[in-house]
Amino acid sequence: MSYLLPVEYLPHDAPMLLLESVESVTDESAVCRVAVSSKGVLAPFLNSDGELPGWYALELMAQTVGVWSGWHRHQQGQSSIALGMVLGARELVCADGHFAAGETLTITVKLLMQDERFGSFECTITANDCTLATGRVNTFQPSEEELSSLFNQGSST
Repeated sequence: MSYLLPVEYLPHDAPMLLLESVESVTDESAVCRVAVSSKGVLAPFLNSDGELPGWYALELMAQTVGVWSGWHRHQQGQSSIALGMVLGARELVCADGHFAAGETLTITVKLLMQDERFGSFECTITANDCTLATGRVNTFQPSEEELSSLFNQGSST
C-alpha cells in the first residue's frame, strides 16, 4: 500500500514535523521512520555530536499516533486534519538517553484502547532491530469548541 507523506496527516509544519515517512498503517497500528541526520528533518534538534536527545522520543511517538489518526480520517473521507493532544506518557524509557547519529529510527505505535475522544498506545522506537525507547502515550481529541476556547483564552473580544 502507498502512503502520503506525514505532513498530509499531521497539523505540523517544518521544523516541528519530525517524521520522514509512513511505512504502514492498520486498524490498530502505525509505523513511521526518520533518520538521525544533519541533512534530515531532525537536523535542527541534534546536539553537537549529531545525536538526537532522548526526550524527543515522546514527540516522535505522538506524531506517529497523529499519523495513525490522520490516515484513518483520510480513509473516512475527512479532508481536514484534526489537532490531537498528548495527555501524558507512562513508563517512557530511552535507555541510552539519546538516538545516535546515522541511525534510522522506526517508530511503532499499537492501539491499546480508544473511544470517541481518548486513546492509549503502546509505543516503541527501534533501529537495526534494537529497541531504543518504549512507552505508553495517552491522547485526547478535543472538540472544535474546546480548541476555540483554548486558543482564544486571553484575547480580548
